[in-house]
Amino acid sequence: MNLQRLLVVIDAEHPQQPALQRAADVARKTGAELHLLQIDYHPSLDGGLLDSHMLNRARESILRQNHEALRASVAHLSDEGFRIEVDVRWGKRRHEEILARVAVLQPDILFSSTQPSSALRRLLLSDTSWQLIRRCPVPLWLVQDAEPLGQNLCAALDPLHSADKPAALDHQLIRTSQVLEGALDMQAHYLHAQAPLPRSLLFSAEVAQEYEDYMSQCSREHRQAFDQLIAQHSIAPAQAHLLDGFAEEVIPRFVRQHNIGLLVMGAIARGHLDSLLIGHTAERVLERIECDLLVIKSHGKG
Repeated sequence: MNLQRLLVVIDAEHPQQPALQRAADVARKTGAELHLLQIDYHPSLDGGLLDSHMLNRARESILRQNHEALRASVAHLSDEGFRIEVDVRWGKRRHEEILARVAVLQPDILFSSTQPSSALRRLLLSDTSWQLIRRCPVPLWLVQDAEPLGQNLCAALDPLHSADKPAALDHQLIRTSQVLEGALDMQAHYLHAQAPLPRSLLFSAEVAQEYEDYMSQCSREHRQAFDQLIAQHSIAPAQAHLLDGFAEEVIPRFVRQHNIGLLVMGAIARGHLDSLLIGHTAERVLERIECDLLVIKSHGKG
């Protein structure tokens, strides 16, 4: 991952602009250029009684005013030495305008804020956010709050690919985390949660007798796969965590206990429908965390 070009979605209704503040923090440490994108839309100027010429003039006037206002609002960053480009566009479907800009600019990261005073869970219920998670081809950094909630980052790994993620994706998550660790002075952690079949689900006495053997074999397989993955990237033992329990419980608890400000997770776009396999487990994880989330996309089967 390079950190040279950052695209930031500006939310005109969000006074704090968490995504911009986080991207500026990254740019301060990396020298990256900032590209700001604001999408404007007013239903009253989408047809109606006015003719097309008047509608176009009204839209152009709004875009011009908002462009000037946005440029003025980030003048302090320009004075600080940031390289900034400002783009204000008209669009009814925000995610389509954002993705169109991503396709042209090819940023290293796309930054987007959550809604004011909302949990990350609410963000993921919005159509624009889900569309970006599903379809954005570049890493998507979803910012929870203007102030970072932690100084460390954590990559959630799945070395046995039980969530049908390709092997290459884990390596991509690790490489991305290592780049961010070095560039942003964050301590990286690498986490895998293993949860064998609960004993309570075993109804056969014969099967129950073999449960301990099953548990031991399951633990060995997870440990071997995790150790092999970690060894390929020279990760210190203190940074690698193989924990017992379900991911939706283990990951949020780990985030709270280890001062995690950024959780790195993988997602897979499949087929011509641009569908996303991020998994029910990941959805339950996202409902329970309050830190930033970086979604890394894999388009291959790895």
